[in-house]
Amino acid sequence: MPDRQAHILVALDFSPLAEAVVAYAGALAGPLGAQVTLLHVVEDPAGSHDWIADLYLREVTAIRERAIEEAERGLGRFCARLALDALTVRPQVVVGRPTRAILAAATGLGADLIVIGTHGRTGLPHVVLGSVAEQIVRAAPCPVLTVRTDARVPVLADFPAGTPVLAG
Repeated sequence: MPDRQAHILVALDFSPLAEAVVAYAGALAGPLGAQVTLLHVVEDPAGSHDWIADLYLREVTAIRERAIEEAERGLGRFCARLALDALTVRPQVVVGRPTRAILAAATGLGADLIVIGTHGRTGLPHVVLGSVAEQIVRAAPCPVLTVRTDARVPVLADFPAGTPVLAG
């Protein structure tokens, strides 16, 4: 059976943490020769409020389209940075609920690793807001690397040559 190229799925929310998430993915993808998919999930503005779609269909559609365009531009900037390191990078924007969309993408792409940021919320904010990263860790079809807000940005020297990072 021929070896296949490793695939890293990077889930981005464009928070300040996104820079570190992309840096970690790039630091891993380079030595592995892995392809990278940068994924952003646009939450549907009418997703949880059916009445909004009925009352304001044009406005909701315009908001969704604008969010998709902004996400595509944002992913494009991250793709350009990773492409400078000669990585194979593909942007992907989907509309849906983040946890479901990330898990579906990981399964559909046959991802070997998911890299996602976690804001490290605790207490009431965690209970109220939940944690997409936590849900991904619990249900992912592959290993998940979570990057915290206080993570330092890795450099390739952090991963010595010959260090097995992903087993195929």
